[in-house]
Amino acid sequence: MYSESIERVLKAAGASLGDEIRVSRKAGEALEGVLMPNSDSNGEGIIIIKLKNGYNMGVRFDASLSIKKLAGRRETFAFPKVKIDENRKLPRVTLIATGGTIGSKVDYATGGVYTLTKPEELLYLMPELGGIADIRIDNLMSVWSEDITFNEWQRLATETAKALNEGSRGVVIMHGTDTMHYTSAALSFMLHGLNAPVVLTGAQRSSDRGSSDAFMNVACAVRIAAQSDFAGVGICMHADSSDGFCNLMKGTKVRKLHTSRRDAFKPVNSRPLARISAESGAIEYVGDNRKTADANGKVKAVTGFEPKVALVKFHPNADPDILAYYSKKGYKGIIIEGTGLGHVAVTSGKEKYPWLDAIREAVESGMVIGMTSQCLNGRVHHNVYTTGRLLAKAGVIYCEDMLPEVALVKLGFLLGNYDRKKAAELLDKNLAGEITERTEVDW
Repeated sequence: MYSESIERVLKAAGASLGDEIRVSRKAGEALEGVLMPNSDSNGEGIIIIKLKNGYNMGVRFDASLSIKKLAGRRETFAFPKVKIDENRKLPRVTLIATGGTIGSKVDYATGGVYTLTKPEELLYLMPELGGIADIRIDNLMSVWSEDITFNEWQRLATETAKALNEGSRGVVIMHGTDTMHYTSAALSFMLHGLNAPVVLTGAQRSSDRGSSDAFMNVACAVRIAAQSDFAGVGICMHADSSDGFCNLMKGTKVRKLHTSRRDAFKPVNSRPLARISAESGAIEYVGDNRKTADANGKVKAVTGFEPKVALVKFHPNADPDILAYYSKKGYKGIIIEGTGLGHVAVTSGKEKYPWLDAIREAVESGMVIGMTSQCLNGRVHHNVYTTGRLLAKAGVIYCEDMLPEVALVKLGFLLGNYDRKKAAELLDKNLAGEITERTEVDW
């Protein structure tokens, strides 16, 4: 918290946490915002205020700083309660809530962001959803996406299959953005016999901010689930920084490529599958992931997963002992994020960093080693340079144009459902659109 000297000044101004204040100096402009608690990392001599644009700012406290209280503590923003009415004349869409920024709001007393208690709260500004689909809500979990593990992927796969098998035309999963592409990859491999849209969506900005992308993303995702002939797992997010369109992107060919922009998600080695107009709701198809004529089959959730797989990024001076570490820890597989076409240091005479020997030993011990590229765009290939030939001969499996994160999830899925030999055989085979035969995307 604040030091005694700052607390005395705040008390003299009648200001406490959550109040709106103005801080100013004799020479310099004033700043207005909500008084926030201070953290230990900021140091005692800093006052934290949340500006009206939503950002926090630290102001150094000294004798020249003047503090004035402008307004009392704001009540935490509360979403009006809404009742979701069933409309059996419209296609049924199940919304599965998992948490994340799309299911969060700001507590202006503390400045912290926390999850909503009920997903229905998100829908109070979205009456148009009632005209698109017969909405059913499944409040499955409320966690930040960085806390999601394979256990949550298994629950999501099971709940998604259940919703579709019980009559939902499509499923929309509201998910935190940071690991959304991991989850979309996991569901792509786990949902077998899928002949319906399963759409993950999220938000870069919380639902009570004026610039929130939550409502548009959800509306576009629900349209895909209710009205499109898309079949498979996809991610639906803003196509650009404006509010014109959302892109639907294949769940195994998409990645978060920006920390904060609303159009953070982009297809990699692929194009969007569809574009959805936020204004008209029109769906413009680009890809070919369409439903088959037979829509009567049941969806099966195949949820086996081996969590002891790792993603290792190669870099200059990288020590190959990391492979031995994972081997001793009982790991079953490793995806290497190599350079360029899929390389690590193997030059003869570089005995300090013997990656080739370390890889050979790991493979001989029973580990499955896959190779991807740090470049993301393009594909790896073992026959262009001698380095690749040596690595392939040592047992490295080259993963074509698969994204590193997707390869990691795929390897865990394969090792959780097949023996080692079969898993290694399938790693570089296309199962869920994760590998394209030829990369021809402009970038």
